Amino acid sequence: MSFQAYLDKIEEKTGRTPRELVDEAKAKGYQDVKAGVICDWLKEDYELGRGHAMALVHVIKNGPQISDKHVGTNGTHSDPSNLLWLDGKATNPLNA
Repeated sequence: MSFQAYLDKIEEKTGRTPRELVDEAKAKGYQDVKAGVICDWLKEDYELGRGHAMALVHVIKNGPQISDKHVGTNGTHSDPSNLLWLDGKATNPLNA
């Protein structure tokens, strides 16, 4: 599953865009805590598993930029861009 696909699935599961969840995490002061704290919060409040939570941990701590190593590859983790879309699957220009 690509990084973007994880984020799109998170939106489907929670009804909230990745940006909304990142903003909530930052309001809680979670950008400077260990990943486990964020994972616990996402499991408790949104019933997200570890894989989906860790995708959000990356964005909360590092922003939407990801490594170029999987961009344009043929693997299962291939992403079309090194910049993740956080504002909802329906508004992603790459889905048009």
